[in-house]
Amino acid sequence: MTDGDTPAREDAEMAEVTTARDENEPMVNDQGAEDEEGDEDDGAPTTAAGGGKKKKKNKKKKKKGGGGGGAEGEGGADAGAAPAESLVWSTEMRGIKPWGPFRSVKGAPTQTFPPSVPVAQLFPSGEFPAGEEQEYKDFNSGNQKETQEELRERERIFNINYHEIRRAAECHRQVRKYVQSIARPGILMTDLCEKLEDMNRRLVQENGLHAGIAFPTGCSLDWVAAHWTPNSGDKTVLEYNSVCKIDFGTHVGGRIIDCAWTVHFNPQFDLLAEAARESTNTGIREAGVDARLCDIGAAVQEVMESYEVEIDGKTYQVKSVRNLNGHSIGPYRIHAGKSVPIVKGGEATRMEEGEVYAIETFGSTGKGYVREDLECSHYMKNFDVGYIPLRLPKAKSLLNTINKNFDTLAFCRRWLDRLGEEKYLLALRNLCDVGIVQPYPPLCDVKGSYVAQYEHTILLRPTCKEVLSRGDDF
Repeated sequence: MTDGDTPAREDAEMAEVTTARDENEPMVNDQGAEDEEGDEDDGAPTTAAGGGKKKKKNKKKKKKGGGGGGAEGEGGADAGAAPAESLVWSTEMRGIKPWGPFRSVKGAPTQTFPPSVPVAQLFPSGEFPAGEEQEYKDFNSGNQKETQEELRERERIFNINYHEIRRAAECHRQVRKYVQSIARPGILMTDLCEKLEDMNRRLVQENGLHAGIAFPTGCSLDWVAAHWTPNSGDKTVLEYNSVCKIDFGTHVGGRIIDCAWTVHFNPQFDLLAEAARESTNTGIREAGVDARLCDIGAAVQEVMESYEVEIDGKTYQVKSVRNLNGHSIGPYRIHAGKSVPIVKGGEATRMEEGEVYAIETFGSTGKGYVREDLECSHYMKNFDVGYIPLRLPKAKSLLNTINKNFDTLAFCRRWLDRLGEEKYLLALRNLCDVGIVQPYPPLCDVKGSYVAQYEHTILLRPTCKEVLSRGDDF
C-alpha cells in the first residue's frame, strides 16, 4: 500500500510551523508554499471560502497546551525529551492544527516518520506524557471537602493507575498524526482503515487482550453519523466533498482511549466541523467531579445550535443529534453505563471522581436524529451475558474466536476475515439472535445531509480533569 507523495522538509522548518495560522487551512509542507492566515471576528457573521457562513457564536477561549505528542504539549515528556530527527508531515485535511515533532526521553529511541517505533520504547521508564490538564470550574470554591494538599496526596498514590491509559493515549496521537498525512481524496476507505489499524497494532504492540485496538475504525461518511466501517470487498472511496468521521480506539490493559475528528477537504464544511469541535470543547469544560450530565448537554446544544452553515448555496442551522451521546468508559467496556447527552433535558446524574468519559458531539444539517440503516459491520459481545447453550457447531467455534481475540471489546467483519474465519455469517447471526453478541448497524440521519463529529477521552482526577487524547491537531 502506498502513502502517496509526502514533500520533504527540514526539522528547523517544522519547528517554525507552530506559529499562528488559520486552523481550517490544510497543512501542506511544500517548499516555497505560503501559509495563509485567517482572521475571525467573534461578534459578526463570517463567511468561509466556498460559501459557509456563521450566524452567531459564543466567544471562544484559547486552549492551554497540547497533548503529549506535540512540541510544546503541556504535561508532555520531560524537559530532556528529544524530538524525532527526521520528521516529514503534511496533510490535505482542513480544520486541524499542525503537529510538532514526536517526543521521547534522552537515551531512548526517537520516533521515525512514518512511525515505526512502539510507543513503549520511546518511554522506557513507563512514564508516558499526560494529556491536557484543566482545572475544575469550582476547584477553588469553599465547597471543597478536602484541601488541595490532601487531593495531591491522593493523586500521588493513584498515579500509577494512569500509565496504561496514557500509553494508549500517546499511541492514539501518533497513529492519527500518521493517518492525517495519508488521508486524501481518492483513497479507498478499506485501505485507509487497514493502514490505520496496522499502525495502531504496531505502535501499541498488540498483545492479545493485553493491548491492541479497542474497537473497529469508524469512518462514517456524510449523513452516516457512526458505526460504519467497510466490510471486505467494499470499494467506497474518500472524496473531495466527503464529510468523514474517523473514530478509532486504542487500549492497554483494557484502558480505552476513544477519540474522533471530522475529515473534510472542501472549505464549505469548515463551519460544520467547527461547530462539532467547539461543542466538544464546551462539553469538556463543563465536565468535572459532581457535574450534572444534563447541564453538560444543555451547554453543548447551546454552542452547537448557534451555528448556521451554507452548503451548495443553501443555509442550514446545525443541530445536535439528539439520540447520540457521550459515555463513560470502563475497563474493556466502551459504554460503561452513564450517557453524556448533547441536548438539554437529560438525566441529573453526576460525574464522579476517577471516572473516564468519552465527550463526543455530533452536529447535523439534517433532522438531528439518527436511525439504524445500511449493512452492519460492527459487533460486540454483551458485557454481562451468562452461559447460553448453542446448537450450531460453527456458532460455538466463532464464539471461541471472539472470546480469544476480542472478549467484550467491539469487532468487525474485516477482523474476522483477517483471523481466517470463513462462511461465518450464519453463525454470527445465531450469536446475535440468542443475545450473546449485539450488532451495531450504521446510524444515519436523512440521506443528503451532513454530520460532523469530534470526540476526546477525559479522566476525572482528584486535582483536575485530564484530556487524555488531546494533541496538537485538535
